[in-house]
Amino acid sequence: MATTTGSSARSAASGSADAAGDGPGRVPGPSSSASSASPSAVSSSVAQGRESATDALTVRVDALGELLGLSRTRISPDALAETGELLERLGERRRLSLDHTVVALAGATGSGKSTLFNALAGLALSETGVRRPTTAKPVACAWQPERAAGLLDRLGIAPQDRYARRGALDAAGEWPGDLSEELSGTEGAFAADGATGRAESLDGLVLIDLPDHDSAATGHRDQVDRLLGLVDVVVWVLDPEKYADAALHERYLRPLSGHADVTVLVLNQIDRLPGDSVDLVLDDLRRLLDEDGLAVGEHGEDGAVVLSASALTGEGVADLRAVLAQLVTDRAAAGRRLAADMDRTASRLHPLYVGEGGAGLTDSAREEFVDRLADAVGAAGAGQSAERDWAGAAEGACGTPWGRLIGERAAGGAGSRGERPAQGSPVRATRTGGGGLSASRPVVDEAVRGVAADASRGLPAPWAQAVRDAARRGGDGLPEALDGAAARARPGAPERPGWWSAAGGAQWLLMALAVAGAVCLISVAVGSLDLTWWLPVVMIAVGGLGGPALAGACRFAARGPARRYGQAAERRLRDAAADCGRARVLEPVAAELMRYREVREQYAVVAGAHSAHAAHSVRTSLGDHSSE
Repeated sequence: MATTTGSSARSAASGSADAAGDGPGRVPGPSSSASSASPSAVSSSVAQGRESATDALTVRVDALGELLGLSRTRISPDALAETGELLERLGERRRLSLDHTVVALAGATGSGKSTLFNALAGLALSETGVRRPTTAKPVACAWQPERAAGLLDRLGIAPQDRYARRGALDAAGEWPGDLSEELSGTEGAFAADGATGRAESLDGLVLIDLPDHDSAATGHRDQVDRLLGLVDVVVWVLDPEKYADAALHERYLRPLSGHADVTVLVLNQIDRLPGDSVDLVLDDLRRLLDEDGLAVGEHGEDGAVVLSASALTGEGVADLRAVLAQLVTDRAAAGRRLAADMDRTASRLHPLYVGEGGAGLTDSAREEFVDRLADAVGAAGAGQSAERDWAGAAEGACGTPWGRLIGERAAGGAGSRGERPAQGSPVRATRTGGGGLSASRPVVDEAVRGVAADASRGLPAPWAQAVRDAARRGGDGLPEALDGAAARARPGAPERPGWWSAAGGAQWLLMALAVAGAVCLISVAVGSLDLTWWLPVVMIAVGGLGGPALAGACRFAARGPARRYGQAAERRLRDAAADCGRARVLEPVAAELMRYREVREQYAVVAGAHSAHAAHSVRTSLGDHSSE
């Protein structure tokens, strides 16, 4: 008895196999003459579809190689070990024959795998019996085994456990009988066809009978786990007693739920079930598969195929053969298996390459970093000091001569007491005793941590750590670099504009006028000079009051130039700090972000069309900060 799914699959397989049966080495089935499409057209369509899938897989495999190359120094080897092994398996399988489809029969102890294997092969090739476990090592049977030796070597099938079906279908589609012969050579011992009965062509099939996945022998389970990662299609042979076994679902079906297109499930031993119990068991099996996330393909949809059979009575075996014939005819199972492996790997790598939301070094983060560095070198204070220096120099140049004399005497007195203004870089000026740490270091460290936090926000953990490490390495010597930059950018003595000299000359003239007025007034008072008394008074008033008035006017006029001079000094110091921070911190951080951009682009290709959400999130985050 077979399910509707199995019957549909058999009908589709029969039609496809018959349509493609006119190719080399194939004899058309009875329905090929009624096909509406020519065999050459069908073959061309299948070949084009296979080439398209191969090209898409090639792009994804190449992207995976690039992804690993860009990630090895950023992600731990343990996290990438499985991905590296997958890349090797992909290369190995694609180098071997893609005209063969490797199908493994897997199941629990007593499920009837070996009996079903023999029923498909038409010969008793695999040992059967009540002793458990019966199958201690994998057995292979290849239909048209040319170029299959490499696949069997890759699977580790011993030469003595390799068999072949070399018969050809006759015009009526009958298997020839009594053609058994022992074959020798590098491919081991093979048995020729010996079955009788109509069947679809299985040319290109490599059928493997695996040991029990629940065997008491650990070595048997290890063989099963290894081979399940290498074959193209897995046929799970279930029995009515163990089809719901938790070990099967939790260890195999659930983790491989993304491999539904290359998975077949056969409920074997239905001859042991009474009445309509088969349909009830199949419904329960589908329910369990749905809980596992394994999609079941029904009514022509993609997904796993669910069949029922009895290897003992032969019921349903033809349906399974039809499914296998369809897989062999399409020659796409290997590509689908590799694509499913890529999908699974992409899902596993998703947390390593796709973060939450957008990521990047924003303009506001850059500006805040530069502002903090400017604070660390005292750019604002240096600008204010430069402004005061310029204003003081203007006052000294344009002030009254006696005011300048008093100022010089005050400065000289301070110098004689050992008091002098601090010189040099604002960063170095904060050091204690010449050997202590710079007081600006905490400010610089905080600036580096802040920009690293902003740049790494939203990145996956390995790449966020890489960004922080790049910022930390650049920040280690940043205070010393800022010291040098600040020293080079500190302004020198203000240049003397021409109007300072004119104002200074005017001050001397006014002083001379006041002195001359005083002399004239004394001379008039003693009677040695015949001059009206008010004229010397006017001279004294003009000279004495004009000097301070001119000095006040000059101070007012100097405000604008002094402010611009201070702003220019602050800007030079700020630019010097920004250049230093950019070279040591921002550029290494930007390089890490650019590397991550490249990695995300490669991951988007690796993820392929199966993970629309992942690809969309990657494209969105790439577009969030295009100016990185």
